Amino acid sequence: MNKKQVLFVLFLLSWISVNAQSSDKPNVLFIISDDLTTTAVSSYENSAGYTPNIDRLASEGTRFTRAYCQYPVCGPSRASLMSGYYPHATGTFGYVSGRENIGPDKKMWPQLFRDNGWHTARVSKIFHMGVPIDIEKGSNGTDDEASWTERYNSQGPEWTAEGEAELVQNNPYGLLPRKGGNVMTIVKADGDDLVHSDGKTAQKASELIRKLKDQPFFLAVGLVRPHVPFVAPKTYFDRYPYEQTVLPPKVLGDWDDIPERGINYVTTLNAKMTEEQQKKAIAAYYASVTYMDAQVGKILQTLEEEGLEENTIVIFTSDHGFHLGEHDFWMKVSLKEESSRVPLIVKVPGKAPQVCHSFVELIDLYPTVTELAGLQAVDRIQGKSFAPALDDPAYQTREFAFSVNTWRGTHTFLIRNEKWAFIQYGEEGEEGMELFDMEQDPKQYTNLAQLPAYKKTVERMQEILQTKLRKVRDNDLPEKG
Repeated sequence: MNKKQVLFVLFLLSWISVNAQSSDKPNVLFIISDDLTTTAVSSYENSAGYTPNIDRLASEGTRFTRAYCQYPVCGPSRASLMSGYYPHATGTFGYVSGRENIGPDKKMWPQLFRDNGWHTARVSKIFHMGVPIDIEKGSNGTDDEASWTERYNSQGPEWTAEGEAELVQNNPYGLLPRKGGNVMTIVKADGDDLVHSDGKTAQKASELIRKLKDQPFFLAVGLVRPHVPFVAPKTYFDRYPYEQTVLPPKVLGDWDDIPERGINYVTTLNAKMTEEQQKKAIAAYYASVTYMDAQVGKILQTLEEEGLEENTIVIFTSDHGFHLGEHDFWMKVSLKEESSRVPLIVKVPGKAPQVCHSFVELIDLYPTVTELAGLQAVDRIQGKSFAPALDDPAYQTREFAFSVNTWRGTHTFLIRNEKWAFIQYGEEGEEGMELFDMEQDPKQYTNLAQLPAYKKTVERMQEILQTKLRKVRDNDLPEKG
């Protein structure tokens, strides 16, 4: 054998070795948006939105139509999905990572990958970060350091960005056009995508893909839009002239048949929003979504350019939904559909595109992706793998979805099954209940819970809830003081 032949054999053996390792350990690209409702994603149900990159991913992977968060607020939702436990199991109902309650010995989702040979990297908001505060500062928020080989924050100006600004809800501080914090401020910003956090996040994520392409990686990418403030380069607003925005239907007396606790924390009334302000808020939300979608496109393009599509599991989702004036509700927190339901797309190499209508929950991502990667969770997590549904969309992962929120120490619960959406305020329903026929009333206008004809249905839903709560609270977590 001559020298050239020897070199060729060595090259071939090296190539086989690298590709064998690569196939044994698929890459994972996990992209999570912040406050993204399904009603703003055009591959779901809103043709007024413009999300071509998310739509393309949906056309190539499995699009889940009934995916639900476990808590419709950023911090508790992220703590739940990253740990694989329900909020009730961890006692995590606030803006913490979850590590504080599950203890140092439990493995978060990316930590399991890190401990099994994957290079794990985080860019921007995965565990909770305050938006806009942590984004303005470029700080870690309540991150879980043990999960990552390396991590990066994407600092951005948020509501202080240069450009045309407007506040589209009641401003208790007078007539200033801007306000920070958790309010609906619009900024049609000067400059390009890279002025802002998500543009920087896409750039860093692409850089990491190129850097890590020769080793198995778990790359978690957090995009903060469309979380308020609605900030994006002004060109993204051109597609959405607010004058053409169509407001959601308004039903006279919509709140009359629901408990007081069921009225969301931000409404058209308490925010004193004019019709013009409502239209501007929706248009700005859509513009923020389209800006975020463009960053998703940049990341996916890099993956394709580096030839990694055939060995990378791609997940796209959001931590919870967002109200855009439905029921005169705005923002999140509510357990209505617009707030608790989330987009979820999973693309796995070699698996055909499809749509799955089974109920799934965000905590199901942990066991699903670990199974796809050939791993097994070492802790008794509470998620259920929906991996079989990626081969058979008729596979039923769950019979119903469960979610919770908390207000002043009192819990509210959601049980959402094929027929019903049942919301209970308090452990025994002492602050009221809601029952909606999701086949006849999918927009949830008529509460049936107090009607005698539905008494047995309410009792049955309460039984399902109590059984679920017993299971949720039955875990192997250490006792908390």
